[in-house]
Amino acid sequence: MKKLILLLALFSLVIGNSQVFDPVKWSTSVEKISDTEYKLISKASIEPGWHLYSQDVPEGGPIATTFTFDEANGAFKSIGNTIEEEGHTVNDPVFEMKIKFFENQAAFEQKIEVLGDKKTVNATVEFMVCDDTKCLPPKEVDLVFNLPALTKSEPKAVEEKPVITEKASVTEGHSDTPSSESELEGVKIEENDNAAVISEKTETEKPSSNSGSKKGLWTIFFIAFLSGFAALLTPCVFPMIPMTVSFFTKQSKNKAAGIRNAIIYGVSIMVIYVLLGVIVSLIFGPDALNALSTNVWFNIAFFLLLIIFAVSFLGAFEIMLPNSWANKVDSQADRGGLIGIFFMALALAIVSFSCTGPIVGTLLVEAAAGGSQVGPIIGMLGFSLAIALPFALFAAFPGWLNSLPKSGGWLNTVKVVLGFLELALAFKFLSNADLVLQLHWLEREVFIAIWIAIFGALAFYLFGKIQLPHDSPLTHVSVGRLCLGLLTLSFTIYMIPGLWGAPLNLISAFPPPQHYSESPYGVGFNKVGSGGSANNHIEVPEGAHLMPPHNILAFNDYDKGLAYAKKIGKPVMIDFTGHACVNCRKMEQNVWVKPKVLDILKNDVVLISLYVDDKRKLKASEVIDSKLRPGKKLKYIGQKWSELQTIKYKTNSQPFYVLMDHNEGNLIDPVAYTPDVDEYYTWLKAGVSKFK
Repeated sequence: MKKLILLLALFSLVIGNSQVFDPVKWSTSVEKISDTEYKLISKASIEPGWHLYSQDVPEGGPIATTFTFDEANGAFKSIGNTIEEEGHTVNDPVFEMKIKFFENQAAFEQKIEVLGDKKTVNATVEFMVCDDTKCLPPKEVDLVFNLPALTKSEPKAVEEKPVITEKASVTEGHSDTPSSESELEGVKIEENDNAAVISEKTETEKPSSNSGSKKGLWTIFFIAFLSGFAALLTPCVFPMIPMTVSFFTKQSKNKAAGIRNAIIYGVSIMVIYVLLGVIVSLIFGPDALNALSTNVWFNIAFFLLLIIFAVSFLGAFEIMLPNSWANKVDSQADRGGLIGIFFMALALAIVSFSCTGPIVGTLLVEAAAGGSQVGPIIGMLGFSLAIALPFALFAAFPGWLNSLPKSGGWLNTVKVVLGFLELALAFKFLSNADLVLQLHWLEREVFIAIWIAIFGALAFYLFGKIQLPHDSPLTHVSVGRLCLGLLTLSFTIYMIPGLWGAPLNLISAFPPPQHYSESPYGVGFNKVGSGGSANNHIEVPEGAHLMPPHNILAFNDYDKGLAYAKKIGKPVMIDFTGHACVNCRKMEQNVWVKPKVLDILKNDVVLISLYVDDKRKLKASEVIDSKLRPGKKLKYIGQKWSELQTIKYKTNSQPFYVLMDHNEGNLIDPVAYTPDVDEYYTWLKAGVSKFK
């Protein structure tokens, strides 16, 4: 019975690893806007657990969804860009960037103007999908839109059921061009072009929001709420609390009236800041907000803006709104009633702008860069709630005012600390611009060195070793200031090993990725050292390279890697991977780096990494017909490796690992994403032992 269960388990594993996935089905519909304008709607139905990436993906991230409309004959022209739904934006820890994706379903709309006698519109969509354990190679799907002769009152419809055929498509990589076609020859496959007939779709529905988007907005709210409390502790706002509360309690006829007026005052503060968030959202719109995180000029502008804010907080100058504004608002505040209270709140916002302005500006930048149109509104709601809450609470319980600490030099200290934080954050935006342009001016070591300098200076400031213009004389260091100084110093020391290649997981979302570095192996690291197969061969074989930071010898050419394995008498490990494969990077960063796994990869196998999303073109003599999709050509390197994986191993997801002998026979059943280190090591060890 135990043997039967074991056999069933092994059979299930093989079936699970040998499945050709097709989780996305595309449908089309057309909506008539006028006699010459139409709206082309492309809808993706996504199987549960999978996600489709947005059209706007930062440089170096996964493959973006891209629509191409065939305007070659001049019968129509596109109006504007293809519009997509809000989707879900997350901070991806592997790519270290904000990435937007869709789940369950997604709709894309493109307006066109028909210029001639046009009955159909042809288009293609290139896309990539992943789930929690694997990614599929990029694909390109043909779309057909039939233009119906509709009146404006008629419903949206599709006249016919278009047929969608799929072909592999890939992105640029760094692997070598394969030298032969032998790996695809002689493989018998069934006639299957993966064609899918799509059904008529009459309505475009938005996917329901999931925990990803809710989590993003809650994060914005929480950070904004904490920032509001930080603003309360600045010299522009904190002294206003007892003054304003005392005014309401003394001027009101009774305690209830005082509490009511203070609550109205707090609500007015919230209305003012939320209106600011609404204005930012309306001015930029969803498309511009979604582009903030990757647009070079936006990032440079934010860098300069935050530098100005930081220098202001450090005491170089004050950012002030015109005094005439404050005078006009003060005159309105004397009117009394609800209008007078509202203008009192507006006066607070104007007078305290030198302290709250930099914080509000930073919050709006961060919330907008999250890609959500409501992000700035949620951010201002959280910020204003934190500002307004003390006024209502202290009005209800005026006795608490006696427990407030007295105003003093500590308020300026809070302001200076915020200035250092603004300064550090500014370089994140400059780094974004540098990454997009690939200038390599602000590489990982330089970024970390700047942060070490900033937080080191902050630590010295907290210990009283640095004095700034508006600081009061420091006779002693308080316990709270000492603790904050020790925490900052510890953080500074923590970052120092990052100069030598340490991953710095606590701040992984801020510095550039490890490969974007002056030395991917770390400062002062020598690639040729003791131990490891890579180090035993000072001259790297033709077609191979050393993978940083651990010197794993790897080939990107199938034939050269196999020939080298035969030469030195070691088994082959094929790594079907992708430059945009999230879980491939997770395996490399979290599993391959473990000593026992790394030892096998460096000493006991020859690694051949085949990138299925390598978009470099094959030589003309190497372009061949696709065996999976009759009538299609394999034009790119990645297409060839993707088809090899699909034909030989009956799967098309990455990562996918194969251990084989010199006759290209499997030593052990292949495995896919295996985050458990012990399980992956056991698989490696079993395959290598069988070869020996």
